[in-house]
Amino acid sequence: MKRCLHEKVGIAVLGVFLLFFAGCSKTADGSGNLGPLDTSKQVELVLYVVSDEPSGQREMNENFNKLLLEKLNCTLRINWIGWAEFANKYPLLFSSGEVFDMAYAATWLNFASLAQKGAFKNLDELFPAYAPKNYARQSKTALQQGTIDGHLYAIPTLLPTYSAYGPIYRVDINLPGWDGNMNNMADMEKYLQIVKDNNPGMEPIQIYSIGSEIDDLFLMENGIYFIKGSTNDFLFIDPTQPNPKLFTWWEYEKASEFLAMVNRWNQAGYFSKSALSDTDSDKLRNGKAALRIHNIDTWEGDYQMRPEWGLRWNNFTKDLSNMAFTQDALVISSTSKNPDRALAFYDLITSDPEAHRAFFYGIEGKSYEIQIIDGEERVKSMNTDRYSSSALWAARTKGLTLPSVGSPPDLQDFKDSFDAAIKDGENSQKFRSFTIDTSSIETEYAACINVHQQYWWPLELGYVDAVTGLQEYRDKMQAAGIERVRDTLQKQLDAYVASLN
Repeated sequence: MKRCLHEKVGIAVLGVFLLFFAGCSKTADGSGNLGPLDTSKQVELVLYVVSDEPSGQREMNENFNKLLLEKLNCTLRINWIGWAEFANKYPLLFSSGEVFDMAYAATWLNFASLAQKGAFKNLDELFPAYAPKNYARQSKTALQQGTIDGHLYAIPTLLPTYSAYGPIYRVDINLPGWDGNMNNMADMEKYLQIVKDNNPGMEPIQIYSIGSEIDDLFLMENGIYFIKGSTNDFLFIDPTQPNPKLFTWWEYEKASEFLAMVNRWNQAGYFSKSALSDTDSDKLRNGKAALRIHNIDTWEGDYQMRPEWGLRWNNFTKDLSNMAFTQDALVISSTSKNPDRALAFYDLITSDPEAHRAFFYGIEGKSYEIQIIDGEERVKSMNTDRYSSSALWAARTKGLTLPSVGSPPDLQDFKDSFDAAIKDGENSQKFRSFTIDTSSIETEYAACINVHQQYWWPLELGYVDAVTGLQEYRDKMQAAGIERVRDTLQKQLDAYVASLN
């Protein structure tokens, strides 16, 4: 699972992708007159996903490829980019000239910027022609979110997700005196201290080399929206304002409060002094950490992986909205030699129950089983140390992707409450279709992302002095061109807001 189904929010992909694409021109890539799907020649499709490859994946591939040969006269090779290396390796896929067919894409993987740089094929004609069943189910909003500069470059997910974010935490460990509350950052700090005092050898909170989600959660608890639509950004807005203005950490009124908090956490030893060089992305699952910060899908996966722990989760996000449908998406590489077959493959796994299960869950009786509970089909993962459901999370499809056996008992209650709270056109929900265009500021934008990683990541973990560290971060960002970036993106945001009226 995507570090348990949906590991995407809160991770930054380095701005180096912008530099890799410098000088690259964007083409319309028109398809011309498209003929019917030709499956007479057997081909191998190549798919890239972001996750750590399960040890039993080869067996699942062999099983699925038997079906794929029968249905479309092709096979599929899946290449995996691990969590510890994706920030550098993912953008290299699209700058190296490597020939492959498709890849998982997402807002948090800078889908829009990569599209603007010609990384993906234009799907205006290809998508409806070769994946008609999927295309017919796409909403106007989803297609709008997959469209960049007037052309469609992604197949958005058919399964809505939520911006809800919060702590996933153990309640089975030694927690004397804990009141059980976990409703805000203050509650979380109390919990982390009790873990530290009573569970020697266990890190209270999981932090590793991709940076911390602590700052993301702090902002979301205070109703702040990340302008890219995903976390770990450096420009934010208050989505409740009619004409919101972009601001930075050093301008945020609660920055000193946040930095004081993380300095306390650092001094208290809630995470390692060398967390940013630690590549262990599974500290909660493997018992090394008591708490991690992430979303409801990640909680569901963690809960199923360690049912004996009874992991709990709560949402701290004040302003709930549906994540963009390009939060999970599929793209066809501009280098693909078989875009028609790749799209037919995707249409198959998002419309055919047998193909969906073989691709997404694996081998029935070995990696998963189906149980009927209260008259409803549910899926149960088997041998989770060896097998995992697909890391192509965009393929999750309403009506095909099954509810899970062993999910948290209150999982659906949370989702029902989110559906009731989210109102179309209100607060952050109305900004989900806004995408930034960095083509005119690519050098400055890349430099700002690099500065953010180099100077903010240590600061957000209390590794440097709060006052001098924040000033240095500000100085470096200004030298990198943050004001030009801000001015450019503010104009785009103003134009988007005006278009809504």
